[in-house]
Amino acid sequence: MAVRIGLAFNIKPAAPANPAGATFDSPSTDNSASRALRDDLPQPDLYAEWDEPATIDAVEHALSAVGQVYRLEANASFPARLSLIRPDFVFNVAEGLYGPSREGHVPAICEFLGIPCHASDALTLGLALHKGRTKEILSYRGVPTAPFVVAKSPDDARNVTLPFPLFVKPAFEGSGKGVSVRSLCKTRGQLVKQVAKLLATYAEPVLIETYLPGPEFTVAVIGNGDEARCLPIVGMDFDTLPKGAPPIYGYEAKWLWDSPSHPLEIFDCPARISEAMAEDVRAAALAAYHALECRDWCRIDIRCDGANRPMVVELNPLPGILPDPRDNSCFPKAARADGMSYDDLVRTVADIAWRRISGRSLLAEVA
Repeated sequence: MAVRIGLAFNIKPAAPANPAGATFDSPSTDNSASRALRDDLPQPDLYAEWDEPATIDAVEHALSAVGQVYRLEANASFPARLSLIRPDFVFNVAEGLYGPSREGHVPAICEFLGIPCHASDALTLGLALHKGRTKEILSYRGVPTAPFVVAKSPDDARNVTLPFPLFVKPAFEGSGKGVSVRSLCKTRGQLVKQVAKLLATYAEPVLIETYLPGPEFTVAVIGNGDEARCLPIVGMDFDTLPKGAPPIYGYEAKWLWDSPSHPLEIFDCPARISEAMAEDVRAAALAAYHALECRDWCRIDIRCDGANRPMVVELNPLPGILPDPRDNSCFPKAARADGMSYDDLVRTVADIAWRRISGRSLLAEVA
Protein backbone atom coordinates (compact mmCIF):
# COMPACT_ATOMS: atom_id res chain seq x y z
CA MET A 1 0.00 0.00 0.00
CA ALA A 2 1.19 3.53 -0.76
CA VAL A 3 2.40 5.71 2.09
CA ARG A 4 -0.43 8.03 3.09
CA ILE A 5 0.81 11.62 3.25
CA GLY A 6 -1.14 14.48 4.79
CA LEU A 7 -0.26 17.85 3.22
CA ALA A 8 -0.69 20.65 5.79
CA PHE A 9 -0.84 24.14 4.31
CA ASN A 10 -2.27 27.67 4.43
CA ILE A 11 -3.51 29.33 1.23
CA LYS A 12 -3.57 33.08 0.81
CA PRO A 13 -7.18 34.29 0.77
CA ALA A 14 -8.45 35.90 -2.39
CA ALA A 15 -7.84 39.63 -2.33
CA PRO A 16 -9.88 42.29 -4.15
CA ALA A 17 -8.46 43.33 -7.50
CA ASN A 18 -7.69 46.78 -6.08
CA PRO A 19 -7.59 46.36 -2.30
CA ALA A 20 -8.28 49.47 -0.27
CA GLY A 21 -5.02 51.16 0.59
CA ALA A 22 -2.94 48.80 -1.56
CA THR A 23 0.58 50.07 -2.21
CA PHE A 24 2.35 49.15 -5.43
CA ASP A 25 5.82 50.68 -5.13
CA SER A 26 7.33 48.80 -8.04
CA PRO A 27 8.75 49.46 -11.50
CA SER A 28 6.78 46.53 -12.92
CA THR A 29 3.19 46.64 -14.10
CA ASP A 30 1.87 43.22 -13.19
CA ASN A 31 1.74 43.30 -9.39
CA SER A 32 -0.97 41.01 -8.08
CA ALA A 33 -3.30 41.95 -5.29
CA SER A 34 -1.85 39.15 -3.18
CA ARG A 35 1.54 40.89 -3.09
CA ALA A 36 0.32 44.40 -2.35
CA LEU A 37 0.62 46.01 1.05
CA ARG A 38 -2.95 46.41 2.32
CA ASP A 39 -4.04 49.06 4.76
CA ASP A 40 -7.44 47.38 5.06
CA LEU A 41 -5.87 44.56 7.11
CA PRO A 42 -4.63 44.73 10.71
CA GLN A 43 -1.15 44.16 9.28
CA PRO A 44 -0.47 45.33 5.70
CA ASP A 45 1.52 42.17 4.93
CA LEU A 46 -0.58 39.80 7.03
CA TYR A 47 -0.72 36.89 4.57
CA ALA A 48 2.79 37.19 3.12
CA GLU A 49 3.89 33.89 4.65
CA TRP A 50 0.96 31.89 3.23
CA ASP A 51 1.13 30.12 -0.10
CA GLU A 52 -0.57 30.70 -3.40
CA PRO A 53 -2.75 27.83 -4.70
CA ALA A 54 -0.15 27.09 -7.40
CA THR A 55 2.44 26.25 -4.75
CA ILE A 56 0.17 23.79 -2.95
CA ASP A 57 -0.79 22.23 -6.29
CA ALA A 58 2.91 21.81 -7.14
CA VAL A 59 3.76 20.23 -3.77
CA GLU A 60 0.80 17.86 -4.04
CA HIS A 61 1.82 16.90 -7.58
CA ALA A 62 5.36 16.10 -6.45
CA LEU A 63 4.23 14.07 -3.42
CA SER A 64 1.60 12.14 -5.38
CA ALA A 65 4.38 10.20 -7.11
CA VAL A 66 5.56 8.76 -3.77
CA GLY A 67 2.34 8.39 -1.81
CA GLN A 68 -1.38 8.98 -1.49
CA VAL A 69 -1.81 12.67 -0.65
CA TYR A 70 -4.56 14.13 1.52
CA ARG A 71 -4.94 17.89 1.63
CA LEU A 72 -5.22 19.20 5.19
CA GLU A 73 -5.73 22.95 5.26
CA ALA A 74 -4.44 24.29 8.57
CA ASN A 75 -7.63 25.98 9.72
CA ALA A 76 -10.08 25.30 12.54
CA SER A 77 -11.06 21.93 11.03
CA PHE A 78 -7.48 20.68 10.87
CA PRO A 79 -7.38 18.72 14.17
CA ALA A 80 -10.60 16.84 13.42
CA ARG A 81 -9.66 16.05 9.81
CA LEU A 82 -6.18 14.93 10.82
CA SER A 83 -7.62 12.68 13.50
CA LEU A 84 -10.07 11.20 11.00
CA ILE A 85 -7.61 10.61 8.16
CA ARG A 86 -4.58 9.69 10.28
CA PRO A 87 -1.98 9.69 7.50
CA ASP A 88 1.34 7.88 7.90
CA PHE A 89 2.99 11.28 8.19
CA VAL A 90 2.27 14.94 7.56
CA PHE A 91 4.26 17.00 5.06
CA ASN A 92 4.04 20.43 6.68
CA VAL A 93 4.25 23.79 4.91
CA ALA A 94 1.63 25.55 7.07
CA GLU A 95 2.78 28.85 8.61
CA GLY A 96 -0.17 29.69 10.87
CA LEU A 97 -1.53 33.21 11.24
CA TYR A 98 -1.39 34.68 14.75
CA GLY A 99 0.91 34.36 17.72
CA PRO A 100 4.60 33.60 18.33
CA SER A 101 3.89 29.85 18.33
CA ARG A 102 1.82 29.81 15.12
CA GLU A 103 4.38 27.91 13.05
CA GLY A 104 4.33 25.16 15.65
CA HIS A 105 0.57 24.58 15.65
CA VAL A 106 0.59 21.80 13.05
CA PRO A 107 3.48 19.75 14.48
CA ALA A 108 2.11 20.21 18.02
CA ILE A 109 -1.29 18.84 16.98
CA CYS A 110 0.43 15.99 15.16
CA GLU A 111 2.46 15.23 18.27
CA PHE A 112 -0.69 15.28 20.41
CA LEU A 113 -2.35 12.78 18.08
CA GLY A 114 0.74 10.60 17.69
CA ILE A 115 1.06 11.29 13.97
CA PRO A 116 4.62 11.83 12.63
CA CYS A 117 5.34 15.18 11.01
CA HIS A 118 7.89 16.23 8.42
CA ALA A 119 10.23 19.14 9.18
CA SER A 120 11.10 20.63 12.55
CA ASP A 121 9.04 20.08 15.67
CA ALA A 122 6.97 22.70 17.47
CA LEU A 123 9.76 23.68 19.85
CA THR A 124 12.28 24.39 17.09
CA LEU A 125 9.70 26.25 15.00
CA GLY A 126 8.76 28.43 17.97
CA LEU A 127 12.38 29.20 18.80
CA ALA A 128 13.25 29.96 15.18
CA LEU A 129 10.30 32.31 14.75
CA HIS A 130 11.30 34.24 17.88
CA LYS A 131 14.36 36.00 16.51
CA GLY A 132 15.56 37.06 19.96
CA ARG A 133 15.42 33.52 21.34
CA THR A 134 17.17 32.26 18.19
CA LYS A 135 20.06 34.64 18.68
CA GLU A 136 20.33 33.80 22.37
CA ILE A 137 20.74 30.11 21.50
CA LEU A 138 23.18 30.86 18.69
CA SER A 139 25.26 33.04 20.98
CA TYR A 140 25.31 30.39 23.70
CA ARG A 141 26.37 27.72 21.20
CA GLY A 142 29.11 29.92 19.74
CA VAL A 143 27.41 30.41 16.38
CA PRO A 144 28.31 33.87 15.00
CA THR A 145 25.42 36.37 15.05
CA ALA A 146 25.25 40.16 15.35
CA PRO A 147 24.86 41.90 18.74
CA PHE A 148 21.20 42.65 19.49
CA VAL A 149 18.53 43.72 21.95
CA VAL A 150 14.80 43.02 21.95
CA ALA A 151 12.64 46.14 22.37
CA LYS A 152 9.21 45.95 23.95
CA SER A 153 8.63 49.70 24.06
CA PRO A 154 9.92 52.87 22.37
CA ASP A 155 11.84 53.57 25.59
CA ASP A 156 13.87 50.42 24.97
CA ALA A 157 14.91 51.92 21.63
CA ARG A 158 15.78 55.25 23.26
CA ASN A 159 18.08 53.45 25.69
CA VAL A 160 19.89 51.19 23.22
CA THR A 161 23.66 51.40 23.63
CA LEU A 162 24.60 49.54 20.43
CA PRO A 163 26.49 51.72 17.94
CA PHE A 164 24.66 53.01 14.87
CA PRO A 165 23.66 52.12 12.20
CA LEU A 166 21.17 49.60 13.51
CA PHE A 167 18.67 47.28 11.85
CA VAL A 168 15.15 46.65 13.16
CA LYS A 169 12.41 44.14 12.38
CA PRO A 170 9.48 42.44 14.14
CA ALA A 171 10.62 39.61 16.39
CA PHE A 172 8.03 37.03 15.30
CA GLU A 173 7.64 37.43 11.53
CA GLY A 174 8.96 35.93 8.29
CA SER A 175 8.79 36.38 4.50
CA GLY A 176 10.05 39.94 4.79
CA LYS A 177 7.11 41.07 6.95
CA GLY A 178 7.94 44.33 8.67
CA VAL A 179 11.33 44.58 6.94
CA SER A 180 11.57 47.61 4.69
CA VAL A 181 13.92 50.36 3.54
CA ARG A 182 13.11 52.05 6.88
CA SER A 183 14.53 49.10 8.83
CA LEU A 184 18.03 50.55 8.48
CA CYS A 185 18.28 53.26 11.14
CA LYS A 186 21.21 55.64 11.16
CA THR A 187 20.05 57.93 13.95
CA ARG A 188 18.35 57.59 17.33
CA GLY A 189 15.33 59.47 16.00
CA GLN A 190 14.91 57.06 13.08
CA LEU A 191 15.29 54.10 15.43
CA VAL A 192 12.67 55.23 17.93
CA LYS A 193 10.21 56.14 15.17
CA GLN A 194 10.55 52.80 13.36
CA VAL A 195 10.45 50.72 16.53
CA ALA A 196 7.29 52.55 17.65
CA LYS A 197 5.68 51.93 14.24
CA LEU A 198 6.52 48.22 14.27
CA LEU A 199 5.29 47.81 17.84
CA ALA A 200 1.98 49.44 16.92
CA THR A 201 1.56 47.48 13.67
CA TYR A 202 2.57 43.99 14.77
CA ALA A 203 1.83 44.11 18.52
CA GLU A 204 4.98 42.14 19.30
CA PRO A 205 8.57 42.88 20.35
CA VAL A 206 11.05 44.35 17.88
CA LEU A 207 14.54 43.02 17.28
CA ILE A 208 17.26 45.69 17.16
CA GLU A 209 20.63 44.45 15.97
CA THR A 210 23.94 45.75 14.72
CA TYR A 211 23.72 46.45 11.01
CA LEU A 212 25.88 44.11 8.95
CA PRO A 213 27.33 45.94 5.92
CA GLY A 214 28.88 42.92 4.18
CA PRO A 215 27.57 40.55 1.51
CA GLU A 216 24.41 38.52 2.17
CA PHE A 217 23.69 34.86 1.46
CA THR A 218 20.97 32.33 2.05
CA VAL A 219 21.77 28.66 2.50
CA ALA A 220 19.38 25.75 1.93
CA VAL A 221 20.13 22.80 4.20
CA ILE A 222 18.64 19.32 3.86
CA GLY A 223 19.15 16.17 5.90
CA ASN A 224 19.53 15.15 9.53
CA GLY A 225 22.44 14.63 11.87
CA ASP A 226 25.78 14.01 10.18
CA GLU A 227 23.99 13.68 6.83
CA ALA A 228 22.79 17.29 6.85
CA ARG A 229 24.29 19.18 3.94
CA CYS A 230 24.17 22.57 2.28
CA LEU A 231 22.88 23.03 -1.24
CA PRO A 232 24.71 25.59 -3.40
CA ILE A 233 24.88 28.97 -1.67
CA VAL A 234 22.62 31.73 -2.95
CA GLY A 235 24.30 35.15 -3.01
CA MET A 236 22.62 38.54 -3.33
CA ASP A 237 23.64 41.40 -5.63
CA PHE A 238 22.16 44.55 -4.12
CA ASP A 239 23.34 46.63 -7.09
CA THR A 240 20.24 45.35 -8.92
CA LEU A 241 17.87 47.12 -6.51
CA PRO A 242 16.19 50.34 -7.63
CA LYS A 243 18.48 53.37 -7.59
CA GLY A 244 18.83 54.80 -4.11
CA ALA A 245 17.47 51.74 -2.30
CA PRO A 246 19.55 50.55 0.66
CA PRO A 247 21.15 47.09 0.40
CA ILE A 248 18.29 45.27 2.12
CA TYR A 249 16.33 42.24 0.99
CA GLY A 250 13.04 43.22 2.64
CA TYR A 251 9.39 43.18 1.69
CA GLU A 252 9.84 45.62 -1.19
CA ALA A 253 12.62 43.60 -2.83
CA LYS A 254 10.95 40.27 -2.08
CA TRP A 255 7.40 41.05 -3.20
CA LEU A 256 6.99 44.52 -4.74
CA TRP A 257 10.09 45.17 -6.86
CA ASP A 258 10.12 41.57 -8.07
CA SER A 259 7.52 39.82 -10.23
CA PRO A 260 7.37 36.77 -12.49
CA SER A 261 7.35 38.87 -15.67
CA HIS A 262 9.99 41.32 -14.37
CA PRO A 263 12.25 39.23 -12.10
CA LEU A 264 14.67 41.15 -9.93
CA GLU A 265 18.07 39.80 -10.96
CA ILE A 266 19.38 39.93 -7.41
CA PHE A 267 20.55 36.34 -6.92
CA ASP A 268 23.68 34.44 -7.87
CA CYS A 269 23.60 30.67 -7.35
CA PRO A 270 26.12 29.31 -6.76
CA ALA A 271 27.32 32.52 -5.13
CA ARG A 272 30.44 33.94 -6.76
CA ILE A 273 32.68 33.88 -3.70
CA SER A 274 35.97 32.29 -2.75
CA GLU A 275 35.94 28.70 -1.55
CA ALA A 276 37.31 29.88 1.80
CA MET A 277 34.33 32.19 2.32
CA ALA A 278 31.93 29.51 1.06
CA GLU A 279 33.32 27.11 3.67
CA ASP A 280 32.79 29.71 6.40
CA VAL A 281 29.22 30.38 5.23
CA ARG A 282 28.37 26.67 5.11
CA ALA A 283 29.94 26.10 8.53
CA ALA A 284 27.86 28.89 10.08
CA ALA A 285 24.68 27.59 8.44
CA LEU A 286 25.19 24.00 9.61
CA ALA A 287 26.14 25.14 13.11
CA ALA A 288 22.89 27.11 13.34
CA TYR A 289 20.90 24.18 11.90
CA HIS A 290 22.22 21.87 14.60
CA ALA A 291 22.03 24.44 17.40
CA LEU A 292 18.25 24.73 16.98
CA GLU A 293 17.92 21.00 16.23
CA CYS A 294 16.26 21.53 12.87
CA ARG A 295 14.93 18.51 11.00
CA ASP A 296 14.77 17.56 7.33
CA TRP A 297 15.26 21.04 5.85
CA CYS A 298 15.76 24.70 6.65
CA ARG A 299 16.91 27.88 4.91
CA ILE A 300 19.42 29.96 6.85
CA ASP A 301 20.05 33.63 6.12
CA ILE A 302 23.60 34.88 6.62
CA ARG A 303 25.15 38.31 6.26
CA CYS A 304 28.77 39.33 6.75
CA ASP A 305 30.07 42.03 9.06
CA GLY A 306 32.56 44.72 8.07
CA ALA A 307 35.40 42.20 8.25
CA ASN A 308 33.57 39.77 5.92
CA ARG A 309 32.86 37.33 8.76
CA PRO A 310 29.58 35.42 8.18
CA MET A 311 26.93 36.10 10.81
CA VAL A 312 23.70 34.09 11.06
CA VAL A 313 20.71 36.43 10.69
CA GLU A 314 17.84 33.97 11.12
CA LEU A 315 16.61 30.45 10.40
CA ASN A 316 13.59 29.49 8.29
CA PRO A 317 12.64 25.87 9.14
CA LEU A 318 9.52 26.25 6.97
CA PRO A 319 11.23 27.62 3.87
CA GLY A 320 9.34 29.17 0.99
CA ILE A 321 9.21 26.87 -2.05
CA LEU A 322 7.48 28.74 -4.87
CA PRO A 323 7.51 26.47 -7.95
CA ASP A 324 7.87 29.11 -10.70
CA PRO A 325 11.61 29.82 -11.29
CA ARG A 326 10.68 33.41 -12.16
CA ASP A 327 9.53 33.95 -8.59
CA ASN A 328 13.11 33.82 -7.28
CA SER A 329 12.28 31.40 -4.46
CA CYS A 330 15.70 30.64 -2.98
CA PHE A 331 15.30 27.03 -1.81
CA PRO A 332 14.15 25.73 -5.22
CA LYS A 333 16.82 27.91 -6.83
CA ALA A 334 19.53 26.23 -4.75
CA ALA A 335 18.05 22.81 -5.54
CA ARG A 336 18.15 23.52 -9.28
CA ALA A 337 21.81 24.50 -8.96
CA ASP A 338 22.34 21.13 -7.25
CA GLY A 339 20.74 19.31 -10.18
CA MET A 340 17.29 18.79 -8.65
CA SER A 341 13.99 19.70 -10.26
CA TYR A 342 11.19 21.09 -8.09
CA ASP A 343 9.58 17.66 -7.89
CA ASP A 344 12.96 16.13 -7.01
CA LEU A 345 13.36 18.61 -4.15
CA VAL A 346 9.97 17.91 -2.61
CA ARG A 347 10.34 14.14 -2.98
CA THR A 348 13.89 14.18 -1.62
CA VAL A 349 12.84 16.07 1.49
CA ALA A 350 9.82 13.79 1.94
CA ASP A 351 12.19 10.83 1.69
CA ILE A 352 14.53 12.39 4.27
CA ALA A 353 11.59 12.84 6.63
CA TRP A 354 10.25 9.31 6.09
CA ARG A 355 13.66 7.77 6.70
CA ARG A 356 13.88 9.70 9.97
CA ILE A 357 10.35 8.65 10.95
CA SER A 358 10.29 5.02 9.80
CA GLY A 359 13.85 4.03 9.02
CA ARG A 360 12.76 3.24 5.47
CA SER A 361 13.32 5.04 2.17
CA LEU A 362 10.16 6.45 0.60
CA LEU A 363 11.82 6.64 -2.82
CA ALA A 364 13.03 3.03 -2.56
CA GLU A 365 9.57 1.82 -1.56
CA VAL A 366 8.05 3.49 -4.60
CA ALA A 367 10.76 2.09 -6.90
